Amino acid sequence: MSSQRLKFGRLGSRGNEFPVVSAGNALYDLRHLATDLDGPFLQTAFAARTRAALDAGELLEVDKAETYRVGAPIHAPGKIVCIGLNYRDHAHETGAVIPTEPVVFMKDPSTIIGPYDEVLVPRNSQKTDWEVELGVVIGQTARYLTSPAEALHHVAGYVISHDVSEREFQLERGGQWDKGKSCETFNPLGPWLIPSNQMNNPQDLRLSLDVNGIRRQDGTTANMIFDVAHIIWYLSQFMVLRPGDLINTGTPAGVAMGMPDTPYLKPGDVVQLEISGLGSARQTVGAA
Repeated sequence: MSSQRLKFGRLGSRGNEFPVVSAGNALYDLRHLATDLDGPFLQTAFAARTRAALDAGELLEVDKAETYRVGAPIHAPGKIVCIGLNYRDHAHETGAVIPTEPVVFMKDPSTIIGPYDEVLVPRNSQKTDWEVELGVVIGQTARYLTSPAEALHHVAGYVISHDVSEREFQLERGGQWDKGKSCETFNPLGPWLIPSNQMNNPQDLRLSLDVNGIRRQDGTTANMIFDVAHIIWYLSQFMVLRPGDLINTGTPAGVAMGMPDTPYLKPGDVVQLEISGLGSARQTVGAA
């Protein structure tokens, strides 16, 4: 087991998920080590502890794993912090000026759902949009970091995050971005949390998103304006980042808002997302 790549996830109905780890071709129940994939577990040497438990034969395989719903791979983060306009091509397509500092907004943590759950278009919505993003999960408390060089040591792992956005609510209803970001089901997450020590370079990942089989977004984290390390360092100057918190790091070009002839999401649409090394996700769109 010591050489196999570990992928952490959660299975079960909403509100009743339990933690699991994938190693090789098998899926193992993690409840021998943790009640959930949450801050208290992630701030320990969770990947090393898990590998040791696997090597010792202490974890049981999940029986009939395919029969379970796949939940989000982390439980109830204290906060979701998002970075807007963090890809030059995305800033350009929306007509925005390239930011000189990260654009920061918050998202309601209760928006998190599983990677294959239904996304609901809000009532009275005309502009529900998609955004594939690299999600960063904090593993160690980050407070007033002295430089970006310290930052990646505070990361537990990385996930696929879908920052669904209602553009009218976000931009035309009082100027408060949070309204357009915090609607029910607006943050599908996962399927896997990949430990940071298995990710050589978070700035060398390919992101893609398809709507109804049509490629809409295809970018790379190399094109971020502010890289992951800078974002964590920057945020730590203004707030305390705690174990289990999620950071959505921005989206590349290809959103509906940036393409006038491209329709926004509607019930019945299917969105597929992928980030290299992190897996893929698929959501069907419904109506609230």
